[in-house]
Amino acid sequence: MVKNSYIGPNTLYSTFEALMSQSNTHFYLRNYKEIMNNSKLSDKAKSSILLSKAENTVDAYESDWMDFVDWCQHKQESFFPSSPEIIVNYINDLADYAKANTISRRISALSENFNASGIESNPCSAPIVKQAMRGIRRSLGTYQQGKTPVLLDDLIDIIEYMETADMAPIQKLRDKAILLLGFMGAFRRSELSALTVESLKFLPQGLEVFVSSSKADQEGQGAIVAIPYIDNENLCAVRAVKSWLRYVPITTGPIFRGFTKNMSVRKTAISDKSIADIVKYYMSAIGEDPSLYGAHSLRHGFATTAAHYGVEERNIMKQTRHHSVNMVRRYINEANKFVDNPISSIFNRK
Repeated sequence: MVKNSYIGPNTLYSTFEALMSQSNTHFYLRNYKEIMNNSKLSDKAKSSILLSKAENTVDAYESDWMDFVDWCQHKQESFFPSSPEIIVNYINDLADYAKANTISRRISALSENFNASGIESNPCSAPIVKQAMRGIRRSLGTYQQGKTPVLLDDLIDIIEYMETADMAPIQKLRDKAILLLGFMGAFRRSELSALTVESLKFLPQGLEVFVSSSKADQEGQGAIVAIPYIDNENLCAVRAVKSWLRYVPITTGPIFRGFTKNMSVRKTAISDKSIADIVKYYMSAIGEDPSLYGAHSLRHGFATTAAHYGVEERNIMKQTRHHSVNMVRRYINEANKFVDNPISSIFNRK
């Protein structure tokens, strides 16, 4: 008889408390105290609620929270407990480089964590924070242009740049694997940073990557992304990943990791923000404005490139794992905006 197993909330709670005592970052979103203390809920019900948010969503909240922690430590302010004035100063500093919608999302993440901590007064809910956010929206606007796609031609230029760039071979191998796999697999940055050796399966035809959960997979069913070998060995994501894993070598755990000052490989996974920084660095290296690009540029770039090459809508969606056809059609329209353009029809007739 197979037992119906689940992660018990008491186990989650004790593990969480142990981690918190070590890190002292006061990130509470992996364990809601009010849920744990609710005597009307069964243990199984508590467990289900604790697992209700997609892991990648919690990871994103944690990344936002840690950005706030870093800012507070730099400014010598208290991040927990905190105050509305500290929140206002933080988001105004963010406004120097972030979009209004990004700042709004950051406030939501902080607010969620303060609520999860069980404190009586959430500083993010104060009227002064809402007033500051309204001012930032008026100043910055809310239109979201989105990140510029990294297209196939850009990748070719980046790989050529890497061949002569003055950087450590280990960094070249890692970055090449990140960029090619991120592009070919149309991965979200959170998916890319979360990949482990255990999620890879090398086959004669190429590579299967198991994505355990993602933004669009709230139920956590996961998906398999196929990356075939391609004739151009220099642009082949499968060969790039193999070369990286052979060089390190990494046999278990996170595939992509950061480096220490002496370029040793860390044990922990690279952050999704670091992946964005990598994209920005190489786009700058080939002469583009880095502020226009981010980690999503790889995913965006694959879909736009595929549309440009006439790949069918359903096949693009299969690789990108989009559930909505509207976003894919947006990429197709973007790729075709200079194709059959009415201006060309008028002035370039032969």
